[in-house]
Amino acid sequence: MSTHHPIAIIGAGLGGLTAARVLHVNGIEAALFELEPSAETRVQGGMLDIHEENGQQALRAADLYDDFRKIIHEGGEAMRLVGPDGTVHVSEEDDGSGGRPEVDRGDLRKLLLNSLPDGAIRWGKKVTGARPLDGGRHEVTFADGSIITTDLLIGADGAWSHVRPLLSDARPAYTGISFVEADLLDADTRHPRSAALIGNGFFICLGDERGFLAHRETDGSLHVYTALKVDEGWVDTVDFADVAAAKEAVLAHFSGWDEGLRGLVSDADGALVPRRVHALPVGHDWKRIPGVTLLGDAAHLMSPFAGEGANLAMFDGAELGQAIAAHASDTEAALTAYEEALFPRSEASAADSAESLQTMFAADGLKRMTEFFASIPGGPVGAGS
Repeated sequence: MSTHHPIAIIGAGLGGLTAARVLHVNGIEAALFELEPSAETRVQGGMLDIHEENGQQALRAADLYDDFRKIIHEGGEAMRLVGPDGTVHVSEEDDGSGGRPEVDRGDLRKLLLNSLPDGAIRWGKKVTGARPLDGGRHEVTFADGSIITTDLLIGADGAWSHVRPLLSDARPAYTGISFVEADLLDADTRHPRSAALIGNGFFICLGDERGFLAHRETDGSLHVYTALKVDEGWVDTVDFADVAAAKEAVLAHFSGWDEGLRGLVSDADGALVPRRVHALPVGHDWKRIPGVTLLGDAAHLMSPFAGEGANLAMFDGAELGQAIAAHASDTEAALTAYEEALFPRSEASAADSAESLQTMFAADGLKRMTEFFASIPGGPVGAGS
């Protein structure tokens, strides 16, 4: 036996939550289905810079902009670019005048979660299949055996979306870059050298087709992404369960680099976490199929090197919600209007991301990025995803 929902959103990430919130603000309720068992299951770490032209516009559409301003990480727009020897090539402090304030991803997600009606999210719902029915309706099955039908199915379920195959055969491909993530906790007290190196905001170190990206978190920790240009199978050659061995394997790529930089890995607290960086083809789109659409990474997964992932996901959600509200009696008109705007903006951002990846991890990536920041009117800007 199945349950019917007029609008079903698969995935309660930032994009899906924003779509549900904008619909709610416009008097339209949607049911969200999330594979995690609860909101507290996983720490939603990492800093995001929220852009004026998309992320902040989404929050305004969701009537959450004023509340967003209350959770901004003051000083987080500071940025520093250094070389393998520790020399600072670009430095910019946060004077409060920038248009991309930093916020903790977990705080932003909590803001969106708390803005929805009780019961809007069905937790512990792992999708196992989705198929079209007649009249533009769709059926979704879950691992717990439950089944739903819906008039409008929205895939907000990320990189490996179960909804995307209804619209597209495209699958994410490895970009050639792998991250190894690390945390240094209570940095000012326990890791003062690293804290001084990173500064108050976003940190980039590039050289020899590799580097470090890092943020100072609101809890005083440092979150570090070691970026390596390696084969897709490299991650499988390292035993990440053996922390000491994993650190040694990562640091082998940074022989001769400044010891303070190497300390971002050698002094890390807890396990190192590997992550291959994938992306969908630039310009990914699909033909209009009644009753189903995508947003966020499900629609346009890209590498994080243009800093647009979370911003675009929220903007997609807001644009879709507003389109549905504006075409309340004609869902297909809403989806057509949404996708006509979605495809070109996604393509532009994905192209920027792919180009930025090539620039940053080129043999002369440090030189190129130094020149890039110098070319920005008013000085450098932060980055993030």
